[in-house]
Amino acid sequence: MLDMKFVRENPDIVKQNLKNKFQEDKLPLVDEVIELDAKSRAAKQEADELRSNRNKISKQIGALMAQGRKEEAEEIKKQVTANSERLAELEALESELSEKVLKIMMVIPNIIDPSVPIGKDDSENVEVTKYGDPVVPDFDIPYHTEIMERFDGIDLDAAGKVAGNGFYYLMGDIARLHSAVIAYARDFMIDRGFTYCVPPFMIRSNVVTGVMSFAEMDAMMYKIEGEDLYLIGTSEHSMIGKFIDTIVEEDSLPRTLTSYSPCFRKEKGAHGIEERGVYRIHQFEKQEMIVVCKPEDSPMWFDKLWQNTVDLFRSMDIPVRTLECCSGDLADLKVKSFDVEAWSPRQKKYFEVGSCSNLGDAQARRLKIRVNGKDGKYFAHTLNNTVVAPPRMLIAFLENNLNEDGSVNIPEVLRPYMGGKDKLIPKH
Repeated sequence: MLDMKFVRENPDIVKQNLKNKFQEDKLPLVDEVIELDAKSRAAKQEADELRSNRNKISKQIGALMAQGRKEEAEEIKKQVTANSERLAELEALESELSEKVLKIMMVIPNIIDPSVPIGKDDSENVEVTKYGDPVVPDFDIPYHTEIMERFDGIDLDAAGKVAGNGFYYLMGDIARLHSAVIAYARDFMIDRGFTYCVPPFMIRSNVVTGVMSFAEMDAMMYKIEGEDLYLIGTSEHSMIGKFIDTIVEEDSLPRTLTSYSPCFRKEKGAHGIEERGVYRIHQFEKQEMIVVCKPEDSPMWFDKLWQNTVDLFRSMDIPVRTLECCSGDLADLKVKSFDVEAWSPRQKKYFEVGSCSNLGDAQARRLKIRVNGKDGKYFAHTLNNTVVAPPRMLIAFLENNLNEDGSVNIPEVLRPYMGGKDKLIPKH
């Protein structure tokens, strides 16, 4: 969420940002919110004046009564009554206007970084760098569920009966590999100085609206019926929520946390949920990283975060690339975002396995996460990035480590988490 003062003083910048994000339908909101804000401030000013005068008039009434000037005192009392009625009107008006201003401000997107490429959607995202050499073996690579089925490692039919499309049972070596990747990612981030955390898997509505836009909330979140609780779509939600309504000491920054959680997503409007596989699903597990830092440090942390994911995948010999998300592909709260994509030898192309985002002070402003600095208080900057998210990541892992005989190589870094195995042998 933007600072209202910034919008008031820079309407043209806000409008150009909307055009850059191809959200021209929101342009009238800028003038509307400025007008509502002016009315709100005028109501507040008049109300403050009435409150200030109230004590003076009370003293004046007391003095007149002491002097026996009862009639004059009664006339002034009438003025007090009228002022009280007007004050009540102004307070109601101020509350109503403030609510309208907030509602609009919640849908006006954050100002994107000047370096962000302008484009309508993800088809116009820009490749930044490739890491590792993509290889296409001289044998056919089966669909990822076929590879898993050779190890008796997945049961989609049973999951469909139990929960419906978008769910799965992982079993045996594949389930163990799934857990090994998560455990390795956890230790990888701890070794990089991040504090490990297991957060709540449900959050209240005020946290939901603090960490994401209404459009994202509607497309992603599952609500618990009869409760003010939502299942998290990623641990970033509850991890950033951990700092809600807090004042953080400047010398304690940055706060760098890595968290494990299951993730639940409706995937409303998403394509591919009906496909037989684990690429787009309603439930998965993830290792995440978040940073709360000073504004001047957030660009540096942004580069560190996505590099962590690249380094993790390269440590398992999986080729990856980074893509910069264009303006039209950025969620409303984001200032800048990179996707990390892994190489798929079967498809002969890259596919997304993680996303790194700098949200500036948007989440901090919504959640009231402030920093107590030497020159006063200010809003922190927040960032997040996927460390790894199996089972989607398993697709890249299995395809890139598959041998012609159907066995799967285990990279050295994962062997301690797989009981020392260096290879998985299929059962079929």
